[in-house]
Amino acid sequence: MAKSVELLWLDSIDARDRGDMEEALELARKVVEQDEAHAEAWMAIAQLTLPQKSRGRQVMPDLKQSAKAMSALRKVVELDPHHPSAWDLGGTLIVDHLGMLELGLEWWEQKHLIAPNEIVPVVEQMSILVRLGNFEKCDERLEIITDGSMEIPPNREIEARILRVRNLIERARKFEKKRSFRPQNEKDEGWETIRRMRKRKPISETFFLLTFVFPIVFMLGTTAMIFLGSSGLGTAMVFALIILSYFIISHLSMGLLQSLNRHAFDLDRALDVEATVGKACIPETIRGSKLYDAVISKRLPAFRERLSLIVDSEERVPAKWSLAVPF
Repeated sequence: MAKSVELLWLDSIDARDRGDMEEALELARKVVEQDEAHAEAWMAIAQLTLPQKSRGRQVMPDLKQSAKAMSALRKVVELDPHHPSAWDLGGTLIVDHLGMLELGLEWWEQKHLIAPNEIVPVVEQMSILVRLGNFEKCDERLEIITDGSMEIPPNREIEARILRVRNLIERARKFEKKRSFRPQNEKDEGWETIRRMRKRKPISETFFLLTFVFPIVFMLGTTAMIFLGSSGLGTAMVFALIILSYFIISHLSMGLLQSLNRHAFDLDRALDVEATVGKACIPETIRGSKLYDAVISKRLPAFRERLSLIVDSEERVPAKWSLAVPF
């Protein structure tokens, strides 16, 4: 006699608790075969399709796993639009793993329409718009947060998240004030800079701190020690000055680091455009260079796998392509 949906679901939960993820996944699939409207079983399928932790570390999913999990998550939010974690997991898969930024905007817009007072969908949309340099639409989203129409609960994590995004917007706006890179335009002057710098890796923040910030802080500390270090109080003051100088100089010099790595940031945007459109725009003379390899190495496995398929298709991003914004 075939087991009921309820028993199959309990067996799936039990298998998961025992650490038998393959059996748990198979049982969850049997649940949805009998009851396609079982949202929690679909959620389990999404989670169990993705790699589990190995030796305490989270293994990143490949393209096939990401796509299958995303398909299950679409069923979850269709059946239970207020599911607590399906939207977050789906947003991470669409944007970070698959690189489909337009679909990411649509995904979070669906969530925003369902829960107009929730801050996360709007913040996530702003993050996507900043990545692609669409500051006009980003300002529209920011206005929703700041005009008082949205009820933002007193939550330090949410407040910190809003502050981070606002700072990101301001830095990006200043960064692109003189020139905004549009990778779909093969004549954009940014491509010439990327070609010129293609044999150089971007400067890492650690290297920048060691070669630029630390020497300045060291000189300030040494000078202060000469004048103040003759007593215990003076030594404490010097120590405090060194710490304060480090944080101030680090903060002020990040703009310089961004300028030095402008070519890498531009190439990163080109990768976003390719993954979003599903067509290539990066010249072959740049792809495979030291700069390209350094930038693409920071992307997740599913993204790199999908991008490889896009490049193999040999289709080019239309020169007049523009981001489709769903609001």
